[in-house]
Amino acid sequence: MASPYPEITLVRHGETEWSATGKHTGRTDIPLTATGEDAARGLGDRLKGKSFAAVWSSPSSRARRTAELAGFGALAEVKPDLAEWDYGAYEGLKTKEILVERSGWNLYRDGCPGGESVAEAGARADRVVQALRAVNGNVLVFSSSHFLRTLAARWLGLPASQGALFVLDTASISTLGYEHDMTEPVVRRWNQV
Repeated sequence: MASPYPEITLVRHGETEWSATGKHTGRTDIPLTATGEDAARGLGDRLKGKSFAAVWSSPSSRARRTAELAGFGALAEVKPDLAEWDYGAYEGLKTKEILVERSGWNLYRDGCPGGESVAEAGARADRVVQALRAVNGNVLVFSSSHFLRTLAARWLGLPASQGALFVLDTASISTLGYEHDMTEPVVRRWNQV
């Protein structure tokens, strides 16, 4: 069902070598794989016919390249707050490797040593939510999994830690919006691949 209210379309970047193997990829600039580039091109067909008042991208090359291959590169404005979590000492590690060192670790509860805390990632998400709500129209956003999950939680007014409840595949499309009026933020669609 179409909404009379603005919608925020979230796109997770295409596959990278690290995303394919489960390595935490925060600030390391890893390019898309050939599979990731193909999926990014396919996003263009999936987004065809939609109009956006603004197109925003994370500063990462994987997000910017996804926007470009989807046909939105020339329109994409880089927003530093859309960067993926800073994983600090856990950059490039898989969750199972982190758990060997730190049993019970959870990103959305514990953050990352030398990187971002949940509160810091949540504060960035709050700034993005505020900026999104100031746009009078639909916005297309290209970023990374953990940050987009945090953004969705904050869009709904949930604690940033509740981003743990949302999962995103590479080259997925999700939509945030409103229900009865603009005081009722909702998730309209999630993790469509």
